[in-house]
Amino acid sequence: MGAVTRVAILGGGPGGYEAALVAAQLGAEVTLIDRDGVGGSTVLTDCVPSKTLIATAEVLTEVAESSELGLDLGEEAVRVDLARVNARVMRLARAQSADTEAAVERSGVRIVRGAGRLAPGDRVIVDLNDGGTEEFIADVALLATGARPRILPDAQPDGERILSWEQVYDLDELPERLIVVGSGVTGAEFASGYNALGADVVLVSSRDRVLPSEDADAARVLEDVFARRGLTVLSKSRAESVKRQGDGVLVTLSDGRTVEGSHCLMAVGSVPNTENLGLDECGIAVDSRGFVTVDRVSRTSARGVYAAGDCTGVLMLASVAAMQGRTAMWHALGDAVRPLDMKTVAANVFTAPEIATVGWSQAAIDAGEIDARTVKLPLSTNARAKMQGISDGFVKLFCRTGTGIVVGGVVVSPRASELIHPISLAVEGSLTVDQLARTFAVYPSLSGSLAEASRRLRHRD
Repeated sequence: MGAVTRVAILGGGPGGYEAALVAAQLGAEVTLIDRDGVGGSTVLTDCVPSKTLIATAEVLTEVAESSELGLDLGEEAVRVDLARVNARVMRLARAQSADTEAAVERSGVRIVRGAGRLAPGDRVIVDLNDGGTEEFIADVALLATGARPRILPDAQPDGERILSWEQVYDLDELPERLIVVGSGVTGAEFASGYNALGADVVLVSSRDRVLPSEDADAARVLEDVFARRGLTVLSKSRAESVKRQGDGVLVTLSDGRTVEGSHCLMAVGSVPNTENLGLDECGIAVDSRGFVTVDRVSRTSARGVYAAGDCTGVLMLASVAAMQGRTAMWHALGDAVRPLDMKTVAANVFTAPEIATVGWSQAAIDAGEIDARTVKLPLSTNARAKMQGISDGFVKLFCRTGTGIVVGGVVVSPRASELIHPISLAVEGSLTVDQLARTFAVYPSLSGSLAEASRRLRHRD
């Protein structure tokens, strides 16, 4: 019987803890080095908290738009107690972290509290949270140290009026006027959420539309919804600085205009946590932005060292981090492995309505990168959508010309994150629109639009 492989994992987020579970299952001796809490920023300060906040906002959105269903709730029938909302947010985050930690420990993984770094000779050095250091040898190491909010020099968060997305959960009262700087996924989600909670929201976008990296049709739907709900979008407006001004903030734009508000939320991207990890000493390459360079099985440029999650900059999704971590351990420990295929990754923007995507994009099809046919069905024609009073959104499906193999899709609707899964299965399994068209869909249902889109593509020349 061979020697047991010693695995060290630096970082307890999805890339780290999922890797730890796989490595333990495959018989390795696993040490997980975690500084802030198992689950990482995904569970403690980012994905879980923000989506919990948004869950409250979703209820308010449904209530606010329920008059079409024959409900008269009166004016201001529902009020938001942000202190209670945020207390619940953080309680659920801590509980999720505790559950994850318990699962990792049950699998036999040793958890060390501290900040780890690599050193030549396969050494791992940990600066312990309680003081002192611990050093040990690892045959395989995985870097899963995540990323943190990008901070602009002239827009320093103070945790009171100028906030990063990690600090919004300290608010006890709803912002009177919230200025959100950044119109990517994070900015759009918080803008949508706080607008639903009842705040006056201004979204500052340096681009010509919100969500510039998402499907253009989907972004247009969201902008129309924002306008209808009174959310102000300042497009082509780059924030130059954000300063405290009495009990509020003053945002100065690059063209000299100013915007006043009670609070400002900065959502201008992330930077990797790759400092002080011993990367140079161990020959681990990073790109121009500081992200660790990896291949499709999560290998770095150094023997026996892998990386997963936001520190790689591959695609900042918890699901991708987790798959990178699992893939790294499958590869390192000799199990069957398939390289990461970004064209099978499903993603969701948790705005109202949600925007879910998978596979090839409309932009790639329009640019001629793939020969594919497209069909788009508005939800306004869907019977279940009519019953629920849903008027915004659509289903879009893409298939290869000739074979009819499904290569991607977009869903814009409430709970789009749930509706995208059938398309994901089709993309992953190379199913055809003919197969989808012959699959039963419940009537009435929103997913019925997926079946209808398949039938239309099947009969299109």
